[in-house]
Amino acid sequence: MDTNLPKSAHPRLVIIGCGFAGLRLAQALKHDPVQIVVIDRHNYHNFQPLLYQVATGALEADSIAYPIRKIFAGQKNFFFRLADVEQVNPDTKTVHTNIGDIGYDYLVIATGSLTNFFGIESVERNAMQIKSIPNALNLRSYIFQNFEKALLKDDPEQRQALLNIVVVGGGPTGVEISGSLAEMRRTVLPKDYPELDLSQMKIILVEAGPALLGPMSKQSQDDALGYLQKLGVEVRLNTGIKRFEDCRAYYSDTEFIPTENLIWAAGVNGAALPGLPEATVTRNKRINVNRWNEVEGLPGVFAIGDVANMVTEDMPKGLPMLAPVAQQQADHLAHNLRRLAKGQPPEPFNYLNKGVMAIVARNKAVVDLPKNVHFNGFFGWLTWLFVHLMTLVGFRNKVVAFIDWAFSYWNSDKALRLIIRPFNRRDMKDDKGKRAAEHQTATPQYNPTPPAIQTPAA
Repeated sequence: MDTNLPKSAHPRLVIIGCGFAGLRLAQALKHDPVQIVVIDRHNYHNFQPLLYQVATGALEADSIAYPIRKIFAGQKNFFFRLADVEQVNPDTKTVHTNIGDIGYDYLVIATGSLTNFFGIESVERNAMQIKSIPNALNLRSYIFQNFEKALLKDDPEQRQALLNIVVVGGGPTGVEISGSLAEMRRTVLPKDYPELDLSQMKIILVEAGPALLGPMSKQSQDDALGYLQKLGVEVRLNTGIKRFEDCRAYYSDTEFIPTENLIWAAGVNGAALPGLPEATVTRNKRINVNRWNEVEGLPGVFAIGDVANMVTEDMPKGLPMLAPVAQQQADHLAHNLRRLAKGQPPEPFNYLNKGVMAIVARNKAVVDLPKNVHFNGFFGWLTWLFVHLMTLVGFRNKVVAFIDWAFSYWNSDKALRLIIRPFNRRDMKDDKGKRAAEHQTATPQYNPTPPAIQTPAA
């Protein structure tokens, strides 16, 4: 029990996950009389909003990751354990992990979110995702590997399938990676692959809803659509992907887009943990919490960040899965834990919306602020850069990211195009390090047999 954690006269707070929420909470309680134990399967904090830049070669992985132990160096009430959480047991106040059991006085679940494939097994089996640094590095390698393969193909249909990239999901991640890929097609790939006719390469963004960037204003949605179209991205609204197999992304029973590169950015589920009462977990795997982020029916157990489902009058479907929500919840929970330590009742959480933004490409971004304030273009792009630069953890990461962005801006180039770790879909694993599907087959090869190729309408 307790995996060699020291005994303490102070109550033990166990935080599962060191994303935006878990990191912020542990920092906020730095000077409080509490023993903080953070459990995470990685030994680094990952800045997820910039994963797409790792995937497209704009940033290296260590620019958006920072060692957890280094973040908390010198914080005497902090302890870290590298482990996978297998189950929680609220009755015995125990967290079961692959390295042993850890007891707690207070438990905070900050496990974030996982990719939601909406039950489409062929997509889960074969599509690429960008929820983690390994995902992003795999995607980067896979795209460039397919360009190398395209050079060797005489069959135009096989070559087309290797060049085409389909991005599914018109949220910020889908929009941002589509714009980044379009810029790469225009400025980077012609230098590396002069033998290929890159005018034939299609970047297709597929969105099941009627607009891109659903939570943002109509003006931002229209601006983002216009930017992408000017970059040559084919945007298909009100279109869903039904299956992805044999290097075909089917958007109806018979119509498909030939591609070996399908990037799934269409949705997320909460990362709820086994052991919680079924009534506390929603259909999309988020955990129901009350207005002070306590799990319903479980005193002393809290959930914050993407995994927490807090329903309010303004947000009947729950607060959005955004970093500012997670950080504000962490700050507020720290405040309430201090109140509980004094025997005072907790105070309800109120989310302060400071605005949302999305970048499309260089000098092209959209920003929505409270009170219907909207701006875009170069000023929006600078705002996006500044906010994300300031949010990065670690001075070195801020400096490196700034230098890389400045270099890319003035040279219209992305230097990180190395295939260091070749990727095969047979090796694809989920975020827990297990096989994404037990029946994973060999990497599918494009087969030009009937039905005939069906490309999207212009």
